[in-house]
Amino acid sequence: MPSVHFDYIIAGAGASGLNLAYALNQAGLTDKRILLIERARKAVNDRTWCFWEAGDNPFESIVYRKWDRLAFHGDHFDQVFTIAPYQYKLLRGIDFYQYMDRWLAQQPNIERVQADVLDIKTAADGDSATVTTTDQTYSSAWVFSSIQPAALSAEPLAFSPQLSARRPQHFLLQHFKGWMIETEHDTFDPDVATLMDFRVPQPLPRDMRFVYVMPFGPRRALVEYTVFSPAVLPNEEYRTGLRDYLRDVLHLDEYAIQEEESGVIPMTDAPFDAFSSPRVMNIGTVGGRTKPSTGYTFLRIQAHSRQIAQLLKTKGNPYVQDGFAHKRFRFFDSILLNVLDQNRRIGKTVFTELYQRNPAQRLFKFLDEQSSLGEELQVMLSTHLPTFARAALNVMRR
Repeated sequence: MPSVHFDYIIAGAGASGLNLAYALNQAGLTDKRILLIERARKAVNDRTWCFWEAGDNPFESIVYRKWDRLAFHGDHFDQVFTIAPYQYKLLRGIDFYQYMDRWLAQQPNIERVQADVLDIKTAADGDSATVTTTDQTYSSAWVFSSIQPAALSAEPLAFSPQLSARRPQHFLLQHFKGWMIETEHDTFDPDVATLMDFRVPQPLPRDMRFVYVMPFGPRRALVEYTVFSPAVLPNEEYRTGLRDYLRDVLHLDEYAIQEEESGVIPMTDAPFDAFSSPRVMNIGTVGGRTKPSTGYTFLRIQAHSRQIAQLLKTKGNPYVQDGFAHKRFRFFDSILLNVLDQNRRIGKTVFTELYQRNPAQRLFKFLDEQSSLGEELQVMLSTHLPTFARAALNVMRR
């Protein structure tokens, strides 16, 4: 069967694939035929994305909630931060998918097909790529894939020995389970979201646990039990953690669970390949767009999508170049991961020191990789210097 040709193919219609499709047309590439391949239409609220941001997001109209104040409960330290000019925003998966369904229906240059992707590769001539699905073979000048490659195991984003052997690195996972709950009486302050609450047991080395709470009203909130550790937990352990937190910290015995969500996010400084082959570019988490030290991804996906679209428009290729600043922040990420992975200091103490000794705005700017060298020095001086110095030396030796 002959292949069907497009200018660009996007394999995978999650956050990264949909953001890239949006960015391509927003950049004026509406004269290009684009194919978006998805396994199935997303019709449920399977996840939420949270992020801090100064200014409006391209999807500001569907941001579900946003907060100007954030609470932190740490190691003998509790504070509510006013975070202007930032706002902490929550975007529900279902709202994003439905928005993109409506938008894509109005884009005549973008075609959507539902199929399982069997193979993606650069053609023998090196000038195009092909995508083979269960129904058809497609070709294009460039393929952008967010699909987990075969080099990774079947476990969600669990790294294979082949990848980790490329260079000794740090491997942790951020894994979580969240409940959307409703209470009979006023319980939450809808104007304050809880970013990190460490008032939960910390049972093991290399195992940092906290809860965050996103209130949607006085009686409704998303409560998420989150763990940084080398491996995921049995499902019941997350549920026990949530029940204990609601009972012991929020003093709630009666509540209704309306929705449940869970996820696993890699926290690693292992090198990700920008391209799996010369004409196949990796995007999203498999393209290394998750922040190694925090797990935040959504805004980084948006920025990467805009870069790709602008390069295709001006140069005809998507060769995003990461400069010196990118390498500098990868080094900072590696240091924090080394502290946590090697259990050099208790995780909740590390984060308490950071939030106790810095304005939230400075930390957000630092984590957004927009800080100056002076601001970075202030953040470094707020840590436990002997611990972080040992971690930095260890990272450099690696």
